[in-house]
Amino acid sequence: NLSMYDLIIKNGNIIDGTGTPKKISDIAIKDGKICEIGKISGRSNRVINAENKFVTPGWVDIHTHYDGQATWDPYLTPSSWHGVTTCVFGNCGVGFAPVKRGKENFLINLMEGVEDIPETVLSEGIDFCWETFPEYLNALESSKRIMDIGTQVPHSALRFFVMGEDGANHLYKPNENQIITMKDLLEDALNAGALGVSTSRTTKHKSADGNLVPSLNADDKELAGIAEALKNTKKGLLQCNSDMGPGEMELLIQASKYSGQPLSVLLIQYNDFPERWRDTLNYISKANKNGIITTGQVGSRPIGVLMGFNTSVNPFSSHEDWKKIKDLSNTERNKLLKNDMNIRNSLINNVPENAHTKWIKQTFPLTYLLKEPLNYEPTKEMSIKSIASRLNKSPWEIIIDHFISSDDDEFLMHTFENYTHNSLDVIAEMLESKYTICGVGDAGAHVATICDASYPTFMVPFWSRDRKRGKLLNLEYLISKQTLKTAQTYGLNDRGALIVGMRADINIIDYENIGLTKPCLSYDLPAGGKRLIQKSNGYNHTFVKGIEVSQNGEFTGELPGKLIRGSQSIN
Repeated sequence: NLSMYDLIIKNGNIIDGTGTPKKISDIAIKDGKICEIGKISGRSNRVINAENKFVTPGWVDIHTHYDGQATWDPYLTPSSWHGVTTCVFGNCGVGFAPVKRGKENFLINLMEGVEDIPETVLSEGIDFCWETFPEYLNALESSKRIMDIGTQVPHSALRFFVMGEDGANHLYKPNENQIITMKDLLEDALNAGALGVSTSRTTKHKSADGNLVPSLNADDKELAGIAEALKNTKKGLLQCNSDMGPGEMELLIQASKYSGQPLSVLLIQYNDFPERWRDTLNYISKANKNGIITTGQVGSRPIGVLMGFNTSVNPFSSHEDWKKIKDLSNTERNKLLKNDMNIRNSLINNVPENAHTKWIKQTFPLTYLLKEPLNYEPTKEMSIKSIASRLNKSPWEIIIDHFISSDDDEFLMHTFENYTHNSLDVIAEMLESKYTICGVGDAGAHVATICDASYPTFMVPFWSRDRKRGKLLNLEYLISKQTLKTAQTYGLNDRGALIVGMRADINIIDYENIGLTKPCLSYDLPAGGKRLIQKSNGYNHTFVKGIEVSQNGEFTGELPGKLIRGSQSIN
């Protein structure tokens, strides 16, 4: 074998992930690593001509919820359709380890509520062959998959494991011994390769039976116990999803400072407190200036709750007449709603008064028809409320007409967060901060409600080229936020940039054509569970560790992905 290289990518427009300007160059790969960049002449087993294409690092998505799916699905879709080559789960304090025998249902109920993954899917999909967190890591390591995965210890699972039912009851605080036990278990997990510990302090998160998450009110003593495990092992970070109300950031920064390890928090605009994210960002900046490494995880588009006749959130679900037609196929239902004026008029005019319809009505000013070409920055005039008043019709009629406009699933997009003022200027500001990274896609969660796992594919063309209603951002800068910056946040220093010695996790992208398909419902989860999926165009090749895992949107069948244990360095 006279070949010097396994692969040479020639003449590509290289955007290397460091934020430096793109350049035309060749890249040579051997044994899963980048071994040369420049004008390369040498023998190779394979040569790809990437002329007029962008060559980037694979995306590192640090905010996913594949805790269950990673145990049954080697392809980790939707992320693998979108150029993601590394993902991290165990976010927001929820996950499936540690867990005591016979107590699995508590975690399933929690995950069903917080992340909208149906109980039947999780019960059928997950084979709980572990109790401790290190055993869970071993279970993850035992199967092959398309990308590298890493995970964090979820605070709520840890707390429930140690405190039992009391751990889920907000009247109880852990005693000193319980805090020490949590700390010891967390140290074991970090030493076994957990990438950090995650906690949730948001009232949006509830279990399926309506209880707030166990970690919600953890006090400074409990957080100090967690911080101590980070401090003693000098490993991992603290990840938090919080409502960021008064005092929250101080508490988290104090814990992070004590641990000597980084902090990463979600940075989101909430409709109820549209300016609060600015305070959070100020805290993040101040923490960094005081030597506490802190990142804000931001989105690149509105957090969109998709509503249709068949999604988790259906505007008509509490209506008596809906119950008569809910089990029909789309085609049969559409026909009925076009021809049977009684049912149609009832759905439009006899709207029941209840919590569900009250909430749906409140959403009308920030809810839009989702149709092609997909528009993720719609104007105020495009909202259901504005259309209805312009046409002098009921908003419910506008919705029905949209839903029955084709026999495919048609959706509304309710901009649940990040879009209070009908504009993405807020996101632009968040993205421009040097202390933010990309990361609220929630891939693997909210399966029939939200479909934001596709955000890396959206971000690249939208923010660098296609945005019509505001400023554009530098492409190299954006890509760095989704590659090197996310990787470094989790101590994954062997990836995220196209530099000699780094892992060959690479996307070759047709920038003219990169984009998203319209979301649709798929019934491909265990037990026939449904989920929203959204695919991509424009990824010519994706490589994980030098091995091609997909080509032009089709999987090659190669599964080179591994479990990442702990921080990684170039060796």
